[in-house]
Amino acid sequence: MKLTFSKKEKLKSKTLIEQLFTEGKSVSAYPLRLVYMPADLKDDALFKTGVSVSKRNFKRAVDRNRIKRLMRESFRLHKHDYINNMSVPYAFMILYIGKEKPSFDQVESKMTLLFEKFSSKVSPN
Repeated sequence: MKLTFSKKEKLKSKTLIEQLFTEGKSVSAYPLRLVYMPADLKDDALFKTGVSVSKRNFKRAVDRNRIKRLMRESFRLHKHDYINNMSVPYAFMILYIGKEKPSFDQVESKMTLLFEKFSSKVSPN
């Protein structure tokens, strides 16, 4: 699997995002929260992922964009670890729910913990 985050892997559909928040399940590894659900994806993607940071906690767009970049980068670097053993396509939304600006190391460690929790929840074992 390539270490890219291509356009077909990005979650952009408003209807799918709304459905994700109404019907989806979630796992948390503070300061990150993952909302997920199995989805019927039309373009043969194994997953669609979106990231979000609250405007309430970070007023300046510069701060929100930096945190979103950190989250996308840590997901991009480690997605092959999370995604390779999935058989059902999923839609993910990764939310940053903390109140302080994180470093890349913090985001990366919490992202791996978050997807380990996700894997343990969806695995049939």
